[in-house]
Amino acid sequence: MKPLEGKIAVVAGATRGAGRGIAVGLGAAGATVFCTGRSMRGNPSDLNRSETIEETAELVTAGGGIGVPVRVDHTNPSEVQAFFERIKEEHEGQLDILVNNIWGGEKLSEWGKPFWEQSLPNGLLMQERAVKSHLITSYYGAPLMVARGQGLIIEVTDGIDYRYRGNLFYSLAKISPIHLAEAMAEELKPHGVAAIAITPGFLRSEEMLEHFGVTEDNWQDAVHHSDDPNAVHFLQSETPYYIGKGIAALAASTDLMSRSGLVFPSWTMSDEFGIVDVDGRRPHWGNYAKEHGFL
Repeated sequence: MKPLEGKIAVVAGATRGAGRGIAVGLGAAGATVFCTGRSMRGNPSDLNRSETIEETAELVTAGGGIGVPVRVDHTNPSEVQAFFERIKEEHEGQLDILVNNIWGGEKLSEWGKPFWEQSLPNGLLMQERAVKSHLITSYYGAPLMVARGQGLIIEVTDGIDYRYRGNLFYSLAKISPIHLAEAMAEELKPHGVAAIAITPGFLRSEEMLEHFGVTEDNWQDAVHHSDDPNAVHFLQSETPYYIGKGIAALAASTDLMSRSGLVFPSWTMSDEFGIVDVDGRRPHWGNYAKEHGFL
């Protein structure tokens, strides 16, 4: 079954991590997914990583959807505006799902220091990537949905509430998408458009695998290979495809407006929709985090 067949989705920040998993999940449900980001084959972003939007689009298509890679710098209003004009022209204004997943802040975070001892340029760049880009993207994407009286905007973040996350700049970057969803939900409600925030648990992204010195094939060995004390918690991690499956199920639900403004973690979506990760596991970071005092 493909409950999202005929739907048009945009995943802003689909190059890697949760963005790639979400794009693939939406594609597997039948959607046409525009996979945007800055890293293309032969032209990587300043993060200088190997993953590309073309790879993600190919995974979307291989999984049963239609993947379309488009290079967009979502911190650049003119590029974002031009991109949505393309959507409007090519698909007669149809935009059903918009996922704001721009991040790029892993290398910018400085843990263990008070904010006044951290790099101010890096801290501000984190806000530009994780907050400003989301605002710009929704600013130009939302009118397409409003015009049709339907649609779903998804803010991807880390965490389910407003509590401090161990670093001021990181906290601001991750709390802001929750409020963006809450505030957009209020303003979009009269127009039949929903806005929600979602969060994975401990995400087994490409960067996390590298950090712990493992691959997807031997990721559980991280507890033995890494000096990072968080390696033991990595045993409770989930692939990016777990949250992707959950979002696809959520996007296909018939009660989106009643969910608008709320935060949905991967483990809650797994509980509700029976989501199983691609490795056959059903990690529940919510229960684990509560047991260990993280949540």
